[in-house]
Amino acid sequence: MIWHTLAICLLSFITPSFADTNGMDMSTDGPMNLAMGNMLTYLHFTSGDTLWFLGWVPKSAGAMIGACIGLFLLAILDRWLATCRALMEFHWSASILVADKLNVSPAQELSGVGKFRRLTPPFISSHDITRGVMFAAQALLNYLFMLTVMTFQLGFIFSLVIGLGVGETLFGRFSPSAHLH
Repeated sequence: MIWHTLAICLLSFITPSFADTNGMDMSTDGPMNLAMGNMLTYLHFTSGDTLWFLGWVPKSAGAMIGACIGLFLLAILDRWLATCRALMEFHWSASILVADKLNVSPAQELSGVGKFRRLTPPFISSHDITRGVMFAAQALLNYLFMLTVMTFQLGFIFSLVIGLGVGETLFGRFSPSAHLH
């Protein structure tokens, strides 16, 4: 009797995987039908893909070139933001080290009092709020880039990749992490 109960329990977990698809065609052989057209599920150079919003659908050659230039500039902006964040982090950590050295009196040095080293930087609202805003801006750009790549439009993808490369070429040398090689 236990085997029958066990078999029924196991079958109850397996059968939902064979459930009906609720009338949805799950084949991926062709383009996905959307409200305003088709979404090609392969890499392509054709125009007409929605870029982030329903109204942003570059259909003409000029609109495609404009969208690609905009994506190129956004990719450069992303690398500039990354460099600014890294430089600010470097500057903030250096200023905290200097402040820690300046705050030690000669009496504390002789007595050994105050030899405690800070493990984490202090919360300084102007630093931490700026860090958070810049990180959020970078995250937003990265999610927009991800959505752009998901259009499978090669012009958009190449614009982003080339823009990121140009941005790193322009701003990468200013990042403190660039000198760690």
